Amino acid sequence: MALTEIIVQFNECINARDINGLASLMSEDHAFIDSENSIVRGKAASLDAWRGFFAQFPDYRNHFKRFISGMGQVTVVGHSTCSEPALDGPALWKATVKDGKVTEWRVYEDTPENRATLGIADEG
Repeated sequence: MALTEIIVQFNECINARDINGLASLMSEDHAFIDSENSIVRGKAASLDAWRGFFAQFPDYRNHFKRFISGMGQVTVVGHSTCSEPALDGPALWKATVKDGKVTEWRVYEDTPENRATLGIADEG
């Protein structure tokens, strides 16, 4: 399966609040890093974090617009929708995949600085 396909599938699991699907796509050493650089390490801890997140924000969804992939990583431009204003709006993601499993899922605020860091050209 192509890198982008794995990331799309992972996101479909997030949008469906599908813990079993997420588990099937995560490596055992999976790391989740949020936009404030808080890190959750390990598959079990990450799944627990997702359970709590889904319970707290049941209407949260990611909508992907553009993908940049290569070297085992996929960077995504898109937006999230949620009734919580802090979680609603433009976002960037970077995922690392190894042996068909997501080893890191990282969320970034969509800022010019983060776009530069991730190598995302401005859309004109």
